[in-house]
Amino acid sequence: QVQLMESGGGLVQTGGSLRLSCTASGLRFRGAGMGWFRQAPGKEREGVAGITASGAGIAYAPSVEGRCTISRDYARETLDLQMNSLNPEEKAMSYCAAANDLGLRSVTPTSFQYCGRGTQVTISS
Repeated sequence: QVQLMESGGGLVQTGGSLRLSCTASGLRFRGAGMGWFRQAPGKEREGVAGITASGAGIAYAPSVEGRCTISRDYARETLDLQMNSLNPEEKAMSYCAAANDLGLRSVTPTSFQYCGRGTQVTISS
């Protein structure tokens, strides 16, 4: 059974930073493309970043390009997302996602088979 557990969300001031982390279990980590997406209240899911199974391929949504960095640790089987220069419009529940696809490098939420329960990101103005 695949489980993804996010952590690292919280409340920061405008312009601040957060580092989200996702711990995977039951997943063939080295064979899975992974990513992050978020959903604000009353809005559709928005892809943020994606990374291939090898880590060689990375994609970012235009809205976060240059401000976010996605990375994965194969020893700990974790996926991280460093987010900088956050603004209040980015308040959302953030989710970790994965798919059994070596070549997947996607910021489209529907590309993934599995996702966690999310961690809340709130930015104060």
